[in-house]
Order: sequence, then C-alpha cells, then structure tokens
Amino acid sequence: MKIYVGNLSYSVNEDELRTAFGPFGTVDSVDVIIDRNTGRSKGFGFVEMSNDEEAKAAIAGLNGKDLAGRSMNVNEARPRTDRPPRSNYRY
Repeated sequence: MKIYVGNLSYSVNEDELRTAFGPFGTVDSVDVIIDRNTGRSKGFGFVEMSNDEEAKAAIAGLNGKDLAGRSMNVNEARPRTDRPPRSNYRY
C-alpha cells in the first residue's frame, strides 16, 4: 500500500521517514518529494509498505504525530488525477 505523508518539515529526509514507519512493519520504499528548481523538500512524500495491515497500523499510529517539529498528515495515497498540461504563458 502506498501511503501519503504530508506536512513534513523541510529538513526531514528519507532515512528519518523510514525510521518513523519502521516500527509498524516492513518499509519497501520511501520517497521525499524534492523541488526541481530549489533542491529543497516540498514538505511531503510517500512510503510504500507491502503488507496492508502494517500500512493501516502505520497510518493510524502516525497521523497527527510530531516528526521534526511538525504534525504529520498520514493517509492512504490516492492515484494522481490527470491534470491539463501546465503552461508558462502569463496573462
């Protein structure tokens, strides 16, 4: 199950996120989303856990919990919706 983790401190890295989710079960992958232009975290990321029960336990156990001074928003990731292509055109 893919888990969305929002409201992350910009200082949180993938190792810290993996450590936070580790007590709930096996973490398959961790991805903190980085802004291409600044190289800084965008303040959210994704954690993948293969066991759905462990993932649900992690969501219940970590949603609202503090990590590096910020209260995390943790829930099941929803599939991306198709968005129209972005344009650099300014009105």
